Amino acid sequence: METLELVRIIILGATAFGVAFFLTPLATHFLYKYKFSKQIKSEKVAPVFNKYHKHKVGTPTMGGVLIWGTVLLLLVFFYLVHLIFPNSDLASLNFLDRGETYLPIAALIIAALFGLADDILGVLHIGPRGGGLRMSHRILLYTVVGALGALWFFFKLDLTTLNVPFWGEFNIGIWYIPYFIFIIVATAFSTNETDGLDGLSSGILMVAFASLGIFAFLQGHYHLTSFIAIILGALLAFLWFNIPPARFYMGDTGSMSLGVTLGVIAMLTSASLLLPFIGFVLVMESSSVVIQTISKKFFKKKIFHSTPIHHHFEALGWPESKIVMRFWIVAVVMAGFGIVIGIVG
Repeated sequence: METLELVRIIILGATAFGVAFFLTPLATHFLYKYKFSKQIKSEKVAPVFNKYHKHKVGTPTMGGVLIWGTVLLLLVFFYLVHLIFPNSDLASLNFLDRGETYLPIAALIIAALFGLADDILGVLHIGPRGGGLRMSHRILLYTVVGALGALWFFFKLDLTTLNVPFWGEFNIGIWYIPYFIFIIVATAFSTNETDGLDGLSSGILMVAFASLGIFAFLQGHYHLTSFIAIILGALLAFLWFNIPPARFYMGDTGSMSLGVTLGVIAMLTSASLLLPFIGFVLVMESSSVVIQTISKKFFKKKIFHSTPIHHHFEALGWPESKIVMRFWIVAVVMAGFGIVIGIVG
């Protein structure tokens, strides 16, 4: 049974890679033709970022549409096959399941649409600092999505327990709701901050989603694992075209949707307390922003040359590709610790 499920999961992941890879040239042609270009912060607002990224002006954003668009396309296709030809082999590839994938799919699509709106505002130069939403507005949107998910988990799924490795399950009651919201906001914010160098966020997210996929498979959540495999396949295709120099960028429609989804799946697999390991670089990136903000506000001094921390290393003279690859290595090593703790604990 597990072998057949593993084959099914691999087929879905490979299919997602093929679909996203095939659609990318069409998408990039559209994005370049209509100038859905990345906005570069001015030298006055972000001097370090501007110095090392001004050559990227004109590179399209909103590439995250390819990732969640691939998920949505395969979802609809295999669900229709399941309805029309329920006894066929293709029907067995349907991964839509009320108990496992309804919520993460809904979170992915809702957050993706919020992010898409933000990207469009940025392209049209509508909003502060050249266009787009303020970070405070984005966090508000993350909170709304997190609150909807928290209420569903609490009232519909009756989930109130927190799994602590080596200690077991603890019932936290109504506190489950704010805890859930915190996880969603944290993962979404962290992913958004990590999306700043060519290939960085996509590689880091692949490590994090793959780790959660291992937990989901070991727990027997095969539909959820299939959903994760499709995200991984689409991310891999995206990474193919995002390796420096990137053909396009993920944009908020990608980072927001994937960050929210990562948090939801972590809650579904009872792995939220392992996120500091399996998403170590995400935590490191967002923590650097928080620390820098607090230091500047209360102590009037900067700890890092620039934040998120990958820009600090740019300011130190590290080439972009070196930062990305070393962050990937750190992500894999720390995720390995997280997987071991999750399995043993």
